[in-house]
Amino acid sequence: KMMAIDSVTLIKDIISAVSGVTKQDASTIENFAKMQLQDIAQQSVNFAVGLADHSIKDDEQQDFLDNIAEMTRSFANTLAGLMVVEAEKIWNAVVEVIWNTINTATGLTLSAPAF
Repeated sequence: KMMAIDSVTLIKDIISAVSGVTKQDASTIENFAKMQLQDIAQQSVNFAVGLADHSIKDDEQQDFLDNIAEMTRSFANTLAGLMVVEAEKIWNAVVEVIWNTINTATGLTLSAPAF
C-alpha cells in the first residue's frame, strides 16, 4: 500500500534543500566576485591614472585595454562556470528530495537520474 505524499510538505522540503545549497555557496561566489572585480577596477584605475599622467605611452594603451578586457572575460567565464555547478547542485538536491519522497511513499528503491 502506498503512503500518501503531501505536496505541501514536499514543496517545503524542496525549498529547504535548495536554500541549503544556495546559502552555502553564495558567500563563496560572492567573495570570488568581489576579489575579481576589485582587481579589474584597480587595473582600470591604474590605466586611467597612467593615461592622465602620461606614464602609459600611446603604444602601450591597447595592451592595457586588452588586459582589462581579458580579466573581465575570465571573470565572466569563471562566474558562468560557477553558476553551472550551482545549478547542478540545486538540481541534485531537488531530485534527491523528490526521489526519497517517492521511495518512502512506495517502498521502492528508485535510482535518481543524473544531471
